[in-house]
Amino acid sequence: MATVLARTGRHQQRYEDKLRLVSGCIPYRLIENHEDHSTDLEKSIEVLMISSPNRSDLVFPKGGWENDETVEEAACREALEEAGVKGILNEKPLGVWEFRSKSRQETCSLEGGCRGVMFALEVTEELESWPEKENHDRKWLSISEAFELCRYEWMRRALEAFLRVMEEEDRKLERREEVVEPDPTPVVVTDVVAECTIMSANFYKPSCGQHRGIRPISV
Repeated sequence: MATVLARTGRHQQRYEDKLRLVSGCIPYRLIENHEDHSTDLEKSIEVLMISSPNRSDLVFPKGGWENDETVEEAACREALEEAGVKGILNEKPLGVWEFRSKSRQETCSLEGGCRGVMFALEVTEELESWPEKENHDRKWLSISEAFELCRYEWMRRALEAFLRVMEEEDRKLERREEVVEPDPTPVVVTDVVAECTIMSANFYKPSCGQHRGIRPISV
């Protein structure tokens, strides 16, 4: 397996309105809660957050969007580099938020301003080793735990948007899985059987499945 290296430097960094453009994602996985059999969606999802160097708070993987990649590719790359995960990216953004970089969060200066696009990423693979493993620990959390650990307002709003998207996807799935009511009209099996069994030696005997539009089932 080839070693993946994290990108460094900002020589390819995109900017807009003097803001650094950032792309990131909320990695998630579906879980089975054997103790709680409720249909509460929040209890069936965990999200992944990562630590930051020299800081105690947790964040979602994100980083600079560079000029040789799409915003979706940047989100997937940051998930791999910072959190060591791969998965299926929902290409519909959760939203766009403006904030300052971590080192400038507590100041009133416009320096370090960022405009970030966030996505939802369903994790399909967790790597044991990843480019920024030494700088980032990762932790799976319930939705409620993640809300408590979101230090900044934009992160909470992104998580709220993520939950709305998950709820909408769940409703779509339920609609697709709705059971179609069976036709109450009884099927007269004897007529079909008679057609298949009553014949003259001078006539070809058709397959039962060829009667009344019924196709034979291949086994």
